[in-house]
Amino acid sequence: VLGQALKDFETAFAKACGVTYGVGVACGTDAIALGLQACGVGVGDEVILPANTFVATLIGIVRTGATPVFVDCDPTTALMDLAAAAAAITERTRAIIPVHLYGQMVSPQGLHALAKRHDLLIFEDAAQAHLAEREGYRAGSVGMAAAFSFYPSKNLGCLGDGGMLVTQQELIAQTGRSLRNYGAVRKYFHTETGGTNSRLDTLQAAILNLKLPHLLEWNQARNQLAQYYDQQLMGLQDQGIIPMGNQSGTGHVYHLYVIRITPACPVDRTTLQLALSEQGIQTGIHYPVPCHLQPAFQYLSYQAGAFPATEALSQEILSLPMYPGMTLDQVDQVIAALAQSVTVVRQPMDALP
Repeated sequence: VLGQALKDFETAFAKACGVTYGVGVACGTDAIALGLQACGVGVGDEVILPANTFVATLIGIVRTGATPVFVDCDPTTALMDLAAAAAAITERTRAIIPVHLYGQMVSPQGLHALAKRHDLLIFEDAAQAHLAEREGYRAGSVGMAAAFSFYPSKNLGCLGDGGMLVTQQELIAQTGRSLRNYGAVRKYFHTETGGTNSRLDTLQAAILNLKLPHLLEWNQARNQLAQYYDQQLMGLQDQGIIPMGNQSGTGHVYHLYVIRITPACPVDRTTLQLALSEQGIQTGIHYPVPCHLQPAFQYLSYQAGAFPATEALSQEILSLPMYPGMTLDQVDQVIAALAQSVTVVRQPMDALP
């Protein structure tokens, strides 16, 4: 526990992100919660986050005692709408959490302009964006600190749960190391009241350190697959099947490849998923219930209709197979299955007088 392999990986991963310090923790959720604590976020503060994110972003904020403030997303990319974020700022707003969703970063230039104008702390949720790039920045290097997840399905995944807080600031790293280890600065000497047991296991760190040198190559493979998906899906856009937008070029690392099944599609998403499943093609929905509508967080008093773009996407999005070892032939199989599913439904409709 807290052995040399962990220290080696913390150093290597932080360097890969373009920052100096890495603090390995038990999971991505802890990286958010402990990272925000280390940045000084707590009771009385408001933290802006997108409604369109995995619930871990929200849980991390709630654990600090701060108040989450949701904003809508850009329907073409599913990323946080920075104009909506600007409109949500109050005198209590302390921080903004851009979620680099599906492998694509929120605009660093836009974030910096907003943060400078309103004196906000930027804390990145980069759980899905390992080594993603945009506007000259790598994920993890945009704000005061950032959180990563190493869940097995991530672009860089371990064999169980794992996460990391990265930062350019030594004090934040020191505080994070204390918080992950019962609030201790040395054995049996505790200075942080919010400490817990959240350490990235040394064995997992050793595995991650072996995989890290291959990450750029794996990300490039994902990007090439995504470009091929985009090309092949052009023939289905008139059927209402549309890929999510890419504003980052090859900087998008495609943790997920997500399409929209829009109202123009002659088959609904559930039927389409079932048809693909019958052909052995697994899909997912990221995410079917927006955070502001989750039953556990109704006390925040958000209602259906509060964030139209997020709510519409939750009914339309579908994640197609995406992994570095996937072949172009397999992409063709997915596209053919999509086309067949749409055609089978359309034939009776086309036959009507």
